[in-house]
Amino acid sequence: MHDKLIQKLEILSDAAKYDASCASGTAGKRKAGKTDKTGIGSLTGGTGICHSFTPDGRCVSLLKILMTNYCIYDCHYCINRVSSNVQRARFTVKETVDLTLNFYKRNYIEGLFLSSGIVGSPDLTMESMVRIAKSLRLDHGFKGYIHLKTIPNASPELQAEAGLYADRLSINVEMPTQPSLNKYAPEKDLGAIHSAMNTLKDKIAEHKIDKTHTGKRPPRFAPGGQSTQMIIGADGSNDKIILGTSVKLYSQQKLRRVYYSAFSPIPDASEVLPLKPAPLIREHRLYQADWLLRFYGFNLDEILHDDMLDMDHDPKLAWALRNRHVFPIDLNKADKLMLLRVPGLGARTVQKILAIRRYTKLSWMDLTKMRLPLQKLKPFISVNDYSPAIHLLDSNNFELQFKQPKQFELFGA
Repeated sequence: MHDKLIQKLEILSDAAKYDASCASGTAGKRKAGKTDKTGIGSLTGGTGICHSFTPDGRCVSLLKILMTNYCIYDCHYCINRVSSNVQRARFTVKETVDLTLNFYKRNYIEGLFLSSGIVGSPDLTMESMVRIAKSLRLDHGFKGYIHLKTIPNASPELQAEAGLYADRLSINVEMPTQPSLNKYAPEKDLGAIHSAMNTLKDKIAEHKIDKTHTGKRPPRFAPGGQSTQMIIGADGSNDKIILGTSVKLYSQQKLRRVYYSAFSPIPDASEVLPLKPAPLIREHRLYQADWLLRFYGFNLDEILHDDMLDMDHDPKLAWALRNRHVFPIDLNKADKLMLLRVPGLGARTVQKILAIRRYTKLSWMDLTKMRLPLQKLKPFISVNDYSPAIHLLDSNNFELQFKQPKQFELFGA
């Protein structure tokens, strides 16, 4: 690469690091047609390279860049806002395509995460991003992963075209309420963002339908679904508002993921922003609560005792401590939803327990062989040959033994 392109890459990859919603979807590998045996890129498997993880735990390397950090908007939380005094750069369509292909051929990446500032107009920006994805797919036979950030105010036609070439699309809401957007991102409208999400949701659903009357399946359209990001701690929104917004996005717009990004002061920061960063533990607790809402059968009122999550305990343990009367749970009799509420049992472990129960009753030795966190489980469970001493639940020091040091626990634990 020549020096000018390297300089652009340094600027535009650094500007992209503030976007947390860079995770690979479950799209699978794009297959070549019957007559098309060529193509480069795979989903299996420097500067601007990020590592994200698929739901099954695979690590995927992506080229994560902005097409440009020029922007006509003045969002206070964004380092690339029009009033920010930062060095600007812009990739051409050809430069972005060539850069992606060259990184892949050197085995540095397995896909592309492309976002952009708004330059000229939303339609002009979205058109250029679509051209990049289209060129990779059609001109170069690129079969790797592509994640495109769509522009809310761009035309529905351009957003729809983006889904034909991208594996995942995302539109960042950034703030959970319109009053917060009015204060921190005055050019953005939550209604317009939701409208764009609805357009993509309908398109995704439409392209999943098997058109049996023609004998042809519709073309792939954003098979990895949609995602979004919310900034945590820049405004005054509490955890109840943030998670409530997430619940609506999952149920109404059918989003695949909501990402949470703890606010961190940026260079040349706006005066309206907080001076201190948001605690990372708060971001982590929101991810844990999000996981419980999506996969563990909890509802919002169960997870939140008040407006904020407990920072000392993970959300499942906090619920258990508030509901000691339902414990201990008999692992040999409880249904799946109740088993999922036991601190220390994840979704996969619950599936194993249900499978074992079909043939035999669980004993303490069985739990030992499964390598479960027995110290955490002891107060909450009973099995064939074990029941907790009553003082484990009634002790005044009960909460203290579960108070975690300032480190992260696993999701769903």
